[in-house]
Amino acid sequence: MNANSRILPYRDNFEHLNDVLRWLDTLIQLRTTTLTLQNQEIPESQTARTVYISPEEVKWLLMQDAMSLAENDMTRELRSELARLTNEIDNRVQYSLQAGVLLSLPQLGRLFGLSAFEMKAIVICLAPELNRKYDRLYAFLQDDITCKRPSVDLVLSLLCETQAERWNAFRFFSESAPLRRAALLQIVEDPHSPSGSSKLAQFLKLDSQICEVLLGSNQVDARLAGLTKLYRLENELPEFVVNPLMAASLLRLVEHHGTESSADQRKLILYLHGPYGIGKRDLALHICRRINCSLLTLDLELLLAQGTTGTDLLSLAFREGLLQRAVLYLEHADLLLQDAARPLLKALELMVADYGWLVFLSGEGSWSHTDAFMDHSLHAVTLPIPDVGSRVSLWEMQLAARAPDLANWAVPLATQFRLVPAQIRAAVALAENRLLMEPDPRELAYLDLIAACRQQFNHKLSELAVKIEPHYGWENIVLPDAKLASLREICSQAKHGYRVFKEWGFGQKLSRGKGLSVLFSGPPGTGKTMAAEVIANDLQLDLYKIDLSSVVSKYIGETEKNLAKIFQEAETSNAILFFDEADALFGKRTEISDAHDRYANIETSYLLQKMEEYEGMVILASNLRENMDDAFMRRIRFIVEFPFPDEASRQRIWRSHFPKESPVSADIDYEYLSRELKISGGSIKNIVLNAAFLAAANGGVITSEHIRQGAKREFAKMGKLWNG
Repeated sequence: MNANSRILPYRDNFEHLNDVLRWLDTLIQLRTTTLTLQNQEIPESQTARTVYISPEEVKWLLMQDAMSLAENDMTRELRSELARLTNEIDNRVQYSLQAGVLLSLPQLGRLFGLSAFEMKAIVICLAPELNRKYDRLYAFLQDDITCKRPSVDLVLSLLCETQAERWNAFRFFSESAPLRRAALLQIVEDPHSPSGSSKLAQFLKLDSQICEVLLGSNQVDARLAGLTKLYRLENELPEFVVNPLMAASLLRLVEHHGTESSADQRKLILYLHGPYGIGKRDLALHICRRINCSLLTLDLELLLAQGTTGTDLLSLAFREGLLQRAVLYLEHADLLLQDAARPLLKALELMVADYGWLVFLSGEGSWSHTDAFMDHSLHAVTLPIPDVGSRVSLWEMQLAARAPDLANWAVPLATQFRLVPAQIRAAVALAENRLLMEPDPRELAYLDLIAACRQQFNHKLSELAVKIEPHYGWENIVLPDAKLASLREICSQAKHGYRVFKEWGFGQKLSRGKGLSVLFSGPPGTGKTMAAEVIANDLQLDLYKIDLSSVVSKYIGETEKNLAKIFQEAETSNAILFFDEADALFGKRTEISDAHDRYANIETSYLLQKMEEYEGMVILASNLRENMDDAFMRRIRFIVEFPFPDEASRQRIWRSHFPKESPVSADIDYEYLSRELKISGGSIKNIVLNAAFLAAANGGVITSEHIRQGAKREFAKMGKLWNG
């Protein structure tokens, strides 16, 4: 290209690579010409390559560096052509950058800060991956038909004019230099001398992923398959709702660290933590969208399962983030706090220092490793469970996409269920899938979503509690009208809590105590557990009966840990917690006479604190209200006394316990039973059930005799005399 020719940008990446190979061919031709001149002086014994080394060959080897070879016309012409090609390629690359043409080789150099020498070394190692002719050319240049890959010595010989240049360039192949540190080039040992060869004799191989990148591929490294996922900005990202205030504050922090003028040039690490599905990745995606970066996620739990290869894969992931121009997002980062993961944590600190300026870590627990990332800027960010307003937006987004009318369900669903974003998306998908499985097509119903929401709750609570499936409704419970009115008021407050606390501003007046605390007191069998089921059924919430035997521990501090776990798990599921025989935990605090009294009082105070913090419903059941601690009684929102049923109530209970399908004899006198048997509803239920089994065994119809026998057994169980 002469001085008057107009310099044109490259049409594409392949045209540039073709020119680069033309440059390499000229360089090899020049080296071949030089070799021809040197070989004019080579001893015959050297060319014969026998196992015998003659004195003439030794003399020739020692004088080789001192020989002054005069350039002939061919070498001068090749050097001139090489300089012209180099200048032409450099100019066209600059014009291509201005024209917005993406050229992978210059881009690779900019990403890893490669020098001109290192870029040329990449080209030499790339050539055999593109054309088999370079296998034979490199074998000829290295005087060995088996050496088809370039050695360090060959690269130095091709690119260096003098011995001083060779020695200076040798540093580019050290383990700490970019070519080796970023694993752009890999060392392949000489198969004929795998352990005894010098570093000059080491062969070089271009990394497979780097080869793919130079050919224009934008696929993630295959070695990271299953461990990573790339979210590209040019692709349509999933819709998400983030806390606008939190997102804005984090964006300001990220943008501050991203500017070159920032006084704090340390790498920024954001540790996002909160329950699973809370939206940590959504928040990271939102920030990446604003700073025009992609996001590459890496699952550290799966990485740790890889064993000793985990560190190498971590390095590949960080390098891939640089190649894809993506911010790295490491999931399950709280696993790094375990002792077994310390080596990976140390490796992570080094990777952060080498690559990028922003890294996201995510986990469920808080970050307690204060001595990690001391040279970087680590910020821990807690993501709380979305408030009702945010949940309404999430529900509207999911439901309106299915049908505009469905968005009307957003407010009641958001108010009733404290779900995180991932659970809301999963609930809608689950409800739709269940519809598809039904034989007859129909429209999505509100109850379908209710059932799907309940499936999203955290079932870890079952470890310390028993889940009760509520079967009773308002028609099943027999109580005085005033008591029923109290139960309905409890349900009403649960349904309208958002309006009162949020829309009407009462929540601003209360720092704690926004949940519903209820005490059911009364003799055994008067309907306390049934009432809890009725409330759970009405509110369509899960009901968990706390197993006190698994909660209360004789070991100091264990009871508090169990209680903390219960309330933490219940927080995510919005479950109703039902403490039966609650005076075992909520009993009156005593005067301190020994260490046992002191720790028992600590447990009581701790439970009082957790109840005030919990924003769901807690139902306490006690046979003796007088046994309850006064501090609890002051904080209880509702106290419902369950009286022993009178005669009229007992008659209603007798009748209600016989299902419509059961074969009941007409001779049963309900008035007589309610008058003569002064027992609780729980005992009536047991008698009816016993009578049903007796009838099934010998008659097929439940008669008065079966009830009499059932009552006899129940009285014997209670230790009472039977006079019937």
